[in-house]
Amino acid sequence: MSEDKTLTKIPHFDGHYDHWSELMENLLRAKGLWSLVEIGFTEPIEGTMLTEAQQAQLDDTRLKDHQVKHYLFQAIDRTVFEQILDRRTAKIVWDSMKRKFGGNLKVKKSLLNVLRREFEVLEMKKDETITAYFARAMMVSNKMRSNGEDMPDRKIVEKILRTLTEKFTYIVVSIEESKDTDNMSIDELQSSLVVHEQKFRRPSNDDEDQVLKVEDRSGISNRGRGTYRGRGCGRGRSTFHKATV
Repeated sequence: MSEDKTLTKIPHFDGHYDHWSELMENLLRAKGLWSLVEIGFTEPIEGTMLTEAQQAQLDDTRLKDHQVKHYLFQAIDRTVFEQILDRRTAKIVWDSMKRKFGGNLKVKKSLLNVLRREFEVLEMKKDETITAYFARAMMVSNKMRSNGEDMPDRKIVEKILRTLTEKFTYIVVSIEESKDTDNMSIDELQSSLVVHEQKFRRPSNDDEDQVLKVEDRSGISNRGRGTYRGRGCGRGRSTFHKATV
């Protein structure tokens, strides 16, 4: 048990039900306990005679159900806990939270309309990096997905290609001509664009040669002026001494 407590980090419910429920579902699936929420279990009618094997199975199911409830109760604070009046099984607790905090269809539809507008006007900022722009685009896209919108990778790839800054124009044309963007993954597109972005930041050999030439000319010019002044001062000092003598 000590090992389980150390390794298991319970996602805390912060009011954002869709995000929390996805994290919690993933945790319960990883523990092999999701069926207690998805299907649940029913206690046998009082007085029902069970075989030894049936009793052992029932005890095991009860133990697992208590384990799921333990995770759920660890995830919520006292205020939320007190709103769940029926806490007999994990499924009852989960369904109660879903009804209270999952939002109704009208609310989700309204939120989805807001997200659609946000996605529609989304475009890369002038000084924004590819990584930062992809993070913004995926944040909006994932919110839309969690609210029931069909958001295939193809749609996101097309959106990003259309809304990059002007310096990526020739790269976009190259990608569209050489690759099947309908079947391109988001990760593949991001990787390709990051490579080109790094080339923008790395000076070319021609640029480096120009810098070296400028530095060389500057050094020669400075040395020439220094030599000339030195000879001039020398003659000046020689004349001065002769006059004095």
